[in-house]
Amino acid sequence: MAIESEVLVVGGGLAGLTGALAAAREGADVRLVSYKQSTLRQASGLVDVLGYTPDGAGPLTDPFEAIPSLPDAHPYRKVGVHTVREALSLFDEAVPTYEGGHTDANALLPTHGGTVKPTARYPAGASAGLASDARDTLLVGIEEMVDFDAPHVAAHLDAAGVPFDVRGETIRFPGDLRADAKVTRYAKLLDTDSEVAVRGRMVPAREALAQRVNPLLEDEERVGFPAILGDDNPGEIRAELSDRLGVDVFEVPMGPPSLPGLRLEDALFSALDEAGASIETGNPVVDFEGEDRIERVFIEKNGAKIPNSADQYVLATGGFVGKGVESDREGVYEPVFDCHVPHASDRYDWFEGDLFGDHEFARYGVATDDDLRPLDASEHSEFENLRAAGSVLGGYDFAAEKSGSGVSIATGYAAGQRAAQEAR
Repeated sequence: MAIESEVLVVGGGLAGLTGALAAAREGADVRLVSYKQSTLRQASGLVDVLGYTPDGAGPLTDPFEAIPSLPDAHPYRKVGVHTVREALSLFDEAVPTYEGGHTDANALLPTHGGTVKPTARYPAGASAGLASDARDTLLVGIEEMVDFDAPHVAAHLDAAGVPFDVRGETIRFPGDLRADAKVTRYAKLLDTDSEVAVRGRMVPAREALAQRVNPLLEDEERVGFPAILGDDNPGEIRAELSDRLGVDVFEVPMGPPSLPGLRLEDALFSALDEAGASIETGNPVVDFEGEDRIERVFIEKNGAKIPNSADQYVLATGGFVGKGVESDREGVYEPVFDCHVPHASDRYDWFEGDLFGDHEFARYGVATDDDLRPLDASEHSEFENLRAAGSVLGGYDFAAEKSGSGVSIATGYAAGQRAAQEAR
């Protein structure tokens, strides 16, 4: 007997979680199934709506103003500016620890690579580090964390013309974590405030960290750390460090594994759980039944195929990185429902010779109608009760535009809301 729901969302990344949450908030009986770990863990945790136009103009001050001028095939044009705003309102409500919702303008955030990134929403822990803030800044790196070279980051920010003086210093983190220097271990040590050995005596970890940084401060009014300042209690840790240092403390979002991404994932799963959706993770959708309409999907679990049926389905399995879109010598394909993925027949047309060129494959994904229903090669709906959301969609280059999170939230919201309305 099949497990039944009104809306079944396939995929547990930002688009899938937003889609499931939107559907549940509409009152639908929602089930989310996800196989692999969410790519949120690999993301910075920043929510970019649109930083640059498709032809590279930017950074944009107002991303909403630019949306009507995007190409017709762009996912934002499918859902419209009003829906993008509604989707962000849902995000703001579900994740109250994020800031940026007070304005349409992009904020400028320093990155761990020393660049300045336009973004629409950012963790509260990064807010004291805005690049538009003129206060002088000390960046503190950790010896064992080679992907955050604080002096190097500071030099790059200075070269980028930030309106403040910035220096970088590197310290050894108190407590011996060198044998297993993971961001989650630093975070846990600060969460628990466990004692560490400092010159022969035991000192709480937060106090010991402040003691290491205090002598390095000159006239700076804020201190930036890599994003390691706790998983469970980041606000409390920042506040204590700020008190001990006498300056504002912020985190610089990092690459994978990303603590801000993990925090965001936890917040969205909690919101979805509170909304009453059922969640199953760790098992793949391996097959489906249906022709013009999907009747049921089959989830592989312990060697058995478990049928799951729903009135409406949302496909949010990700792009090339998340394996929601794949390629082989025969072409590019969507592996769950075998939806058509438009692409050049000659593989040599997929990419440019220049590594940083305008690669066509970056825009490969499922094409949809204005209701987000995937289209076949004849531009007819593949299935009447399937919608697609997030980076499984084609028609945009999220990395170049800095639009990945915004598209996932907007299309996830639209797909989930419309699926729920149709199911009821």
